[in-house]
Amino acid sequence: MKRLAKILIAALALAMLLTVAACGDSAGNQSGSSEPANTGTSPDASTPAQTDASTNGGASEQSLTVEEGVLIMATNAEFPPYEFWDGDRIVGIDAEIAGAIADKLGLVLRIEDMEFGSIIAAVTAGRADMGMAGMTVTEERMQSVNFSTSYATGVQVIIVREDSPITSVDDLFDVGGFDIGVQESTTGDLYTTWDLEDEGLATIHRYVRGVDAVMALNTGRVDCVVIDNEPAKAFVAMNPGLRILETEFAVEDYAIAFAKSSDALRDAVDAALRELIADGIVQSIIDKYITSD
Repeated sequence: MKRLAKILIAALALAMLLTVAACGDSAGNQSGSSEPANTGTSPDASTPAQTDASTNGGASEQSLTVEEGVLIMATNAEFPPYEFWDGDRIVGIDAEIAGAIADKLGLVLRIEDMEFGSIIAAVTAGRADMGMAGMTVTEERMQSVNFSTSYATGVQVIIVREDSPITSVDDLFDVGGFDIGVQESTTGDLYTTWDLEDEGLATIHRYVRGVDAVMALNTGRVDCVVIDNEPAKAFVAMNPGLRILETEFAVEDYAIAFAKSSDALRDAVDAALRELIADGIVQSIIDKYITSD
């Protein structure tokens, strides 16, 4: 009888253990299986990126870039003083501002030099995190990319030869028939195309580099060049016999371009940029390269 009681007690204990194990499996996969429990769409659940953002400071920005820990800036280093080669380094206003942004986000800046017309394509294709090249915010570009806060103002001017019959921007519209050199895909290209070529008032000659347009002006292949004021001043300084007209062709805002799928990165960069503007750091960088005269 005692033997039978012991057997019954042992059987009851085994049954209780099996029941507890089964309950553990159904409640949340506590039995050690490699398959995760199905927790549904609980509002408390968070993705790894969200967890990083709340616990690791700058780690969230790192996870949003093309290459972890690196901020890749696509530019065209033919646009002094915003970006240009100094030995084996790309320097300038945009390069320094981008470096300050990367520092704030805990990232390493890498600058990729390419043709200006390839910058937006590199950003939208995910080969670069952002485009920064004295890039103006336009309605046409906003169809492909989103922009940051504006950090600088640019002015499109007209370079002519000293003996040119073109004396003001009005001559391009009132006289017409001129050959105009521009750097392709820049706002100088866009504005002259919209305002002059499309109206039959001028023929636009597009060059890969701004310096090539200036060379065409020097050799008489074009009558003038429409380009940003700062590189225009550098080109005129290097080419005696050229001058910049006093009247401006257009005034524009420069900003950083991002892929439309990169809103989180854009927001992080924009927040850093706004801090740099508020602290006066952006203006100090601009003043370093552009003097008041």
